[in-house]
Parts: sequence; structure tokens; C-alpha cells
Amino acid sequence: MAAVRSLLFLLILLVVTPPYTLGVILCRPLPHHMRRQTVVPWVNFTIWLIKHVLGIPYRLRGAENIPAGAAVVLAKHQSAWETFMLQEVFKDTVFVWRKEIKYLPFFGWALASIPMIETDRSASRSSLRRLVEQGRDRLDKGYTVIIFPEGTRSQPGSKNRYKNGGAHLAVETGAPVLPVALNSGEFWGRNALFKKCGTVTVSIGPAIDPAGLTANDITQRAEAWIEAEMSRISPHLYAGAQ
Repeated sequence: MAAVRSLLFLLILLVVTPPYTLGVILCRPLPHHMRRQTVVPWVNFTIWLIKHVLGIPYRLRGAENIPAGAAVVLAKHQSAWETFMLQEVFKDTVFVWRKEIKYLPFFGWALASIPMIETDRSASRSSLRRLVEQGRDRLDKGYTVIIFPEGTRSQPGSKNRYKNGGAHLAVETGAPVLPVALNSGEFWGRNALFKKCGTVTVSIGPAIDPAGLTANDITQRAEAWIEAEMSRISPHLYAGAQ
């Protein structure tokens, strides 16, 4: 049954996404906020498919920690699931993406039209400067900026090295930082064609005020909270990790 659900999900997206993307591309002359809104119906439709066709909804913990204004979200990254569903958890979002993603057919083209925030794998000063410039602009426009500090997807039960880019953005702009733990990879595996039904847990930690902190301080605090929370969400995978 899971295989049928997964294939049906893929088939629907293959039919719907190309023509919708072409419509988004035609909206490039519009102001940024209007361009961002053009993808909302497609995202909401995909979220509905994930919940009701794939059977992967979520339970939310810590919703009371979400501030009224814009913030920098440092989230665990295990699958493509969170790139969709975190747009429902946090309103008016933009992601920090590797710039190579914009070359992906249709999906990447749409991202290039919004646009999100581009970055690369380097930690050079020029890369951080571009991140801060674009991030400050998006935060000033009222967007919440979502960053995956591990840079790439981690396998459930493991973690990658946390990078300072998101924390650096928070220090430079004064935006609060929200650490987010989630276990999507247990149901939507990395590059997996077939997904498993199940409920993902998304847990939001208390906001970290960047005032008086360095980027290293913020990253270490966010990492400590996220990894400790992962051991509570998935104790069968993180036994003894914390």
C-alpha cells in the first residue's frame, strides 16, 4: 500500500508541477512578495498530498515558542518533507538553498523565480556577506528565514557538522533564533522512492536571543537543544547520544 501511495503522489506531482511552474516563471516581473505568493497554492496542494496521499502528517510541539515577528529558524534536515511542511508551521517563509538547486527542472526554476536565498558550500567571507545581505532583506520584509545548519540531510540517528551561517545572520540582524528538531527521515528516506506512512514530530525550542552572543555561541546552543530533543523524539535511534 505504501508503494501505491508513493507512486500516486509522484504521478500527481509530475502532472501538476510543470504547467504550474511555467505560470510562476511568467510572474517574475511582479514584486518579490507577490512572486512568493504565487507558489503558495502549489505548496499547499503538495502539503495536502503529503498528509492524505502519502499519509505523513505531523504533530507540533512548542508552537508557543514561535514569535509574532520574523525569525531565523535552524532546523534539523532529514528529507525533502520539511522543505514543504515547515512552510505550514511557519508563515511567510523563505529558505536558504544551495544555488545549484535552481538548475533542477521545474522545481528549481520556480525557486529561482521567487527567489529564495542562495548560498554555496563554502564558508568564505563573500558567501557569508551574501547570506547576510539577502537574509536581512527578507527579514525586513517580514519573512522567517529557514536554514538547515547541517547543510545537507542527515540519516536518522546521526548528525552532520553544524555550520555558523544562520547564527551569523542572527547576530548581524538581531533576529531571534528558533531551533527545530524533527524525525521526517524515519518515514521519508533520503532519495527514497517509496515512503512510509507515519506521523512526524516537529519540535520547536525556546527562542535564542542573539544579543551579546557570538555566532559560535548560538550554533552551539541550537545544536545542543536540537540533538537533545532528537534523543527524546527518537530514543530508539539516539539511545545514549545525549
